[in-house]
Amino acid sequence: MTVQASIAQPYLFVGCYAAKDSNSIYTYHFNTNTGEFNSVGSALLENASYLAITPDGTSLFAVSETGGKTPGAVAAFSFDPDSGELEFNNKQPSHGDHTCHVSIDKTNKWVAVANYTGGNFSIYPLNSDGYLGVAAQTIQHTGRSVDKERQDKPYGHAAVFTPDNRFLVLVDLGIDKLMIHAFDPGKEKPLNETPTEVKTTPGAGPRHIVFHEQLPFAYVIEEMLGYVDVYRYNDGHLTPLQRINSHPADFKGEIASAAIRISPDGKFLYASNRGESNTISIFAIDQQTGQLQSLGFQKSGGEWPRDILIDPTGNFLLAANVMSNNITIFKRDKQTGLLQPTGKEISVPQPVSMLILE
Repeated sequence: MTVQASIAQPYLFVGCYAAKDSNSIYTYHFNTNTGEFNSVGSALLENASYLAITPDGTSLFAVSETGGKTPGAVAAFSFDPDSGELEFNNKQPSHGDHTCHVSIDKTNKWVAVANYTGGNFSIYPLNSDGYLGVAAQTIQHTGRSVDKERQDKPYGHAAVFTPDNRFLVLVDLGIDKLMIHAFDPGKEKPLNETPTEVKTTPGAGPRHIVFHEQLPFAYVIEEMLGYVDVYRYNDGHLTPLQRINSHPADFKGEIASAAIRISPDGKFLYASNRGESNTISIFAIDQQTGQLQSLGFQKSGGEWPRDILIDPTGNFLLAANVMSNNITIFKRDKQTGLLQPTGKEISVPQPVSMLILE
């Protein structure tokens, strides 16, 4: 019996925190018309805390967020869109502890990872058979920032290729910097190791960056201060435009912002706030200036929303609540950007990352 995904029911992948001998990648069909879902299968990996997949859906990559005696790693899987099965290919050391992010360049030749406690980033060649080669480069950051407990050293949090595929942006929470490396996929060592540096607000703790697909803008979520930073992007340069709170102005609780996503039509931006907020911030994107206007806040339907995801049609937003072991499903109003709880949720242990195969 085939379980092949259709346009209306693409595959949803969920990465979870899990022990060494437990499954931590779960696969579902997700109905983009109704918000219904059904389980397809799962795969074994320790702490699959971030996922990436090639556009053709044949290769999936997951980081293993481990450290100490079990150093961080990145794993490659083959995916069969007909059967819905993931098959483990190989795993490479990340050359740093607590690997927390992975991305693929647009040529499908390179995979980049960020190591949180390692304070560094590695990049790997992707072979035509879907296996990862040994790391071609590891970029080690140095320094610290103003928070003596959280920023005593570098903490790598994201490695994201620019839309033009000419640069790799390394987001470092520990040193409050975005490091932009020129990238040439045709070289054996594809990264220029002398980056352009962009400093964020001291103590901000930049976590993730997302680029607008249609407009020359980028957006960074601050984990520690809970703001969204807006930049104009041009030829490897990020110019600051705006800094806007991802929480209500009178919010006084613990701040721990996490994920940031843009709607498929490019008109709205969403950010998840963990800590004592447990909300999803909703912003309108000005299509001329790229700047944001706050539209409100939606409770995430659980505790500690570490990731959010918008399906390709823009009909639904999903929030992965790691501490309450659930993924809540919201209906999106495409005109207003606002969210409405559907009452549907996926029960899954400690979900921390989601992606959907379009």
